[in-house]
Amino acid sequence: MEFPDVHLLSAGTALPGAPVTNAALAARFGMDALWEQWIDTFIGTRSRHLALDLDTGERVGGLADLATAAAERAIADAALSPSDIDLVVLATATPDRLMPTTASVVADRLGIDGVPAFQLQSGCSGAVQALEVARRFLLDGRYRNALVLGGDVVARFFDLTADLRRVPPTELVGFVLFGDGAGAAVLSTDPAPGAAALRSVFTRLVGANREPGATLDWYGPHERAVRGTGASEDYKAIERHVPDMAAEVVKELLDDAGWTGDDVEHLLPPQLSGRMTELIADRLGVGGRRVTCVRETGNIGNGIVFFQLERLLGELRPGERAIGVSIESSKWIKSGFALEGV
Repeated sequence: MEFPDVHLLSAGTALPGAPVTNAALAARFGMDALWEQWIDTFIGTRSRHLALDLDTGERVGGLADLATAAAERAIADAALSPSDIDLVVLATATPDRLMPTTASVVADRLGIDGVPAFQLQSGCSGAVQALEVARRFLLDGRYRNALVLGGDVVARFFDLTADLRRVPPTELVGFVLFGDGAGAAVLSTDPAPGAAALRSVFTRLVGANREPGATLDWYGPHERAVRGTGASEDYKAIERHVPDMAAEVVKELLDDAGWTGDDVEHLLPPQLSGRMTELIADRLGVGGRRVTCVRETGNIGNGIVFFQLERLLGELRPGERAIGVSIESSKWIKSGFALEGV
């Protein structure tokens, strides 16, 4: 049986509010200029967008709001309408509610009904997992167009009353590393001008006998008052393991596609932070243009891949090749994808 190609037709993104600079973040939490300098040097991220008013503590939108806006842009850019969508897959670590799923809410807002709709609970690699799930459904031959979404809203875990001088390093990094946002992409078995063929996708759990590098607890208000924000990062472990995992992903993608590093014109490296992204990209052995946005957006978890894809599609020419890498540190999942302009 001959399977059709799966094409990436478009990508759209959405961010909440104005960018929050390191200076604004430092001022809000009463930290001095040295803290701001530490963010610039150690994290390497200049700004992020938050679905939270830092002055009032008021939430200014949720994941469904952002994902709906991103989806509308992606569907319009694909020259389709919501009625053309046969499948919806959304990945997130921070759904608005446990039920109903954010995937179902977004589909309803878009006017999409009577189709399969899945929500994947995962960290950063969930975006690639969602691409793979949608790709496999399209290869089945019964579906033509899939809407794939990913995003996270981490500002809800901010404790605006926290004295950051007393916060453990594993929690402190979360205040500066992450941002909020969502993205969407349209996959199709039908080619279109400006599209990219999805040549390879994979995700793989490699967390056996490893402690989690990141945790995000979910519990009710009573428990939160006792247990704190529930978000932590083992940044040292992440610095140690992620570069090696990223290199393994690139090797597997190149081998699977039959390419060499010199054949790749565009690299979409992991977007943990500005500093880490540069360190990882430098050692991957893939030439060409680096597609990165984390310095301006912060780490948006499941949304960040779509921000990279949106930028890539504006630059990818027929015959050009791209490789994307996403690493999840929670229980250590490595993932990636290979694209070719058509």
